[in-house]
Amino acid sequence: MTVHHLDKRAIHNKWDRDLKPALTVDPGDTVVFETPEITKGQITKTSTVKVMETLDFSPIHQISGPVAVRGVEPGDTLVVKIDSVKPKDWGYSFVLPGFNLLKDDAAFQTPYLKVWDLTKGDRSEFKPGIVVPFEPFCGVMGLAPGEPGEHSTVPPRRVGGNLDIRQLVAGTTLYLPVEVAGGLFSCGDVHATQGDGEVCGTGIEMESFVTITFDVIKGQNLPELQFTMAGAMTGSWNTQGWHCTSAHGPDLWENTQNAIRYMIEWLKANKGLTDHEALVLCSVCVDLKIAEVVDSPNWIVTAALPLGIFV
Repeated sequence: MTVHHLDKRAIHNKWDRDLKPALTVDPGDTVVFETPEITKGQITKTSTVKVMETLDFSPIHQISGPVAVRGVEPGDTLVVKIDSVKPKDWGYSFVLPGFNLLKDDAAFQTPYLKVWDLTKGDRSEFKPGIVVPFEPFCGVMGLAPGEPGEHSTVPPRRVGGNLDIRQLVAGTTLYLPVEVAGGLFSCGDVHATQGDGEVCGTGIEMESFVTITFDVIKGQNLPELQFTMAGAMTGSWNTQGWHCTSAHGPDLWENTQNAIRYMIEWLKANKGLTDHEALVLCSVCVDLKIAEVVDSPNWIVTAALPLGIFV
């Protein structure tokens, strides 16, 4: 096994099967990716909310790669073993009008920015009395699609992409269907933590070091990506229970919105948060779940808040 290091400057922001690999490795090799912040330096550790007024989305996402794996061909499965995800020293979360689950609500027509200090071990203070533990993972992990041309990094695809699956932490193995020779794997958009749903549009966005070991399963043509977790589905640090809100009805989108609206109201009434603070906390901590679909058309969505963040 060989360990390779991919420099922070080896980045791109479009999927493209014709991109030249930044690195070519063998099955069994390990790569340490130094992943950048996704806005190409528009947001820094000294930024204020004013930066949100001119934020340009065209460079998003800045992702590391691509890495080609020798012998990998279309119809194979690329095995991506996530060895570690290590935060650097700062991160951010934001609310941008028009870009969040509740984008049409009057409360969220103004921007908000939270810069996080990630230097205090394995957690960060949101505000006095609220501390958020880290469960770092890559929001973007994927391969080049087989279709020619440039493709946005924003949507998820069969071959991966902007997944925001918070269970893709160290110890998880991701299985990606391959559509181009070498696979052309890239990753980035790393979060110190995030709730299932990423409802404000961001987790705790950060720069990081991501260590991945690659392998291949020949001829296993998966319909879509799969993954295997090594541990618990939810944070093992949370021993204080959960507060959950729920919403029902025939529209899963509206149910999801309402479950988060109810949670925001609970946080405002019980923890003294503002609308923007509550939405960001939901985005980095609250897990959305489809609780019930059997009684169609009255599906239920729940929003689960870990009470262990309150100290």
